[in-house]
Parts: sequence; structure tokens; C-alpha cells
Amino acid sequence: MKKIISILLVTLMLITLFAGCNSNSSTGESSKDKVYTLKMSTQLNDGSPFVEGFKAWAEAVKERTNGKLIIEVYPSAALGSDEDVIEQALEGVNVAVLTDGGRMANYVPDMGIINTAYIADNYEEMVKITESDTFAGWVKELSSEHGIEVLNFAWYDGPRHFLTNKPIHSPDDLKDTLIRTPGADVWSKSIAALGATPVALGWNDVYNGVQTKVIDGAEGQTSASYPARLYEVLKYMSKTGHIQLMNGIIVGEKWLSTIPEEYQTILKEECAKAAADASKVVMEKAEEYEAEMAKNGMTIIEADEIDIEAFKKAAEKAYEDLGYVELRQQIYSEIGK
Repeated sequence: MKKIISILLVTLMLITLFAGCNSNSSTGESSKDKVYTLKMSTQLNDGSPFVEGFKAWAEAVKERTNGKLIIEVYPSAALGSDEDVIEQALEGVNVAVLTDGGRMANYVPDMGIINTAYIADNYEEMVKITESDTFAGWVKELSSEHGIEVLNFAWYDGPRHFLTNKPIHSPDDLKDTLIRTPGADVWSKSIAALGATPVALGWNDVYNGVQTKVIDGAEGQTSASYPARLYEVLKYMSKTGHIQLMNGIIVGEKWLSTIPEEYQTILKEECAKAAADASKVVMEKAEEYEAEMAKNGMTIIEADEIDIEAFKKAAEKAYEDLGYVELRQQIYSEIGK
């Protein structure tokens, strides 16, 4: 009897062990075969260098993961406003969004400084800022304190200029002019310091906003202004270059943690490559876009026709109002500016 019981126990143990191994194998196969999807959201129009960059990123990720991680690109705010998509990301939805330091300042206040007027003069300086220890600290805080994961923050979209129906040569020319800006505090305070009256409005509402006189103009980068056909409703682009626009792509930590670590690494590596390539295209196409805008009737006012020093002096008020004076010096010491 004891022998029979022993045989039964051994048999039961073997069955349990086999079931466990089979379960693990099945789980492994299920995880291995699972396809993950990430929806990439942006307010930029289809045809902008960044949207093309997102598509290239998607192709590279798809190839490296053998089709197991798919990125779907949604331009023209198809998934909603940036703020809405960021909230979705925080809730664990499989969405990514192109964002800026101003919006991230809602979570890490100091991060807004990268969108303050004249913090940098060119792409190279912006890259140095995003590679600084201070910036790395912000990225860590976004993740640990707010569940926001930065995939890459080196998507350079060029300098922002004023687009209006009157020429702008100095801050005085912007007095009583309603200028569209993103809704974040750092944007509104910067544009107000430069002399204009900021109006928070979605980028895709600018064209109609000018037509209906909700706004008198906008400030934006050429890579976005040209695809949006703003030259049809605005007569001048004054090249103040007041903001060197460096953007980032973020996702929620809740979603990112659901995909294999290998895919997380691929997602970030290919995002960095796509960012560098797209930034290069933006800079290469700037003159081409300006020429096309001029051909369509827009007058381009060059920087040497503008009192840039007056604008830089006016921008100081934004740093004071935002409490960024000392932070700017800290960053400059890190990047050697």
C-alpha cells in the first residue's frame, strides 16, 4: 500500500512539474508572440519634417522588433490636444506625445526654462542643455515623481518667429497684438515680455483664428508654419528667433513597463536616431520653406532688420517673473555659455 501511495505521489509531482514547465513555456510563447501598439500624437500637420521623422521611427522599431512593436502616427491633433494625450499617457493608455519644456513644467517647474525666450541661440546650444546634468535631473524627476517617461528630448524644430499682418522690428511693434501661443505659463510670460498679448490656442486653430480675428498672428517655427499654409492669412514673418524649439517625446511609465525591456531599449534608441535625422531635415529645409512662403506672398523680415538686442533685453522680465534667473546661470555654467 505504501509503495502504491509513493508511486502516486511521485506521479503527481511529475505531473505538477510538467504542468508548471508547460505553463511557463506557454507564457513565454504568448509574451513572445504578443504585438504591442503605441499611438504617436502630435499637433503638427502631415508633411512636416517631424511627422515624417515619426514615420521613420515607426519603421525602424517595427523592423528591429520583427513587427512586435507597432507605432501608429496621428498628426493634426487627431487624438486630441497635447494636454489631453498627456493625461491619457499618465493613466496608462498606449499613447506617446510630442511635447515641450513648457508643458513639462506643469510637473517639473524648472524644465520650462528651455522654452524661455533667448535661453539659447542655436541647435548646438540646445543639445548641450538637454545633455546637461540639470536636464538629466529633470528627466529622472518626471519618471520617479510623475510617471512620465522621456523617450528622447532632442527633437529640434528650429527657431520660432513672429507671423503677423504687420512688420515687427522691435518689441514696441508687438504692443496690443494678439499672438497665439501654447497654453503653458512659460510661453505666455515669454511672449508677454517680448511685447505681445499672448492667446492660448491650438496650433490647428491658428489659420481660422486669424481669419475670424480671434488673434492677430502667431509665433512659430517655419517647419510648422509652412505646412499650415499661414502665408495665406498672414503677410509677414519677422525672424526674431526668440525660441529655439527643442521638443521631446514622452509616454506613461504605466504603459512602458508593460512591454519587454528589450523593446523599451529599441524604442528609445530608434527615437534618438530619428530625432537627430529629423532635426537635420528641419534645418536643411528652413530656407526652402521660407522661399516658398515668400513666393506665395509673405514678406520675410531678416534678423539683421530686427532689433534682436532689444528683444533679448525685454525677455529678461520673463526670467524674473518665472524665477529662472539663477537657474539660467547654473545651466550656462554647465554648458560653457
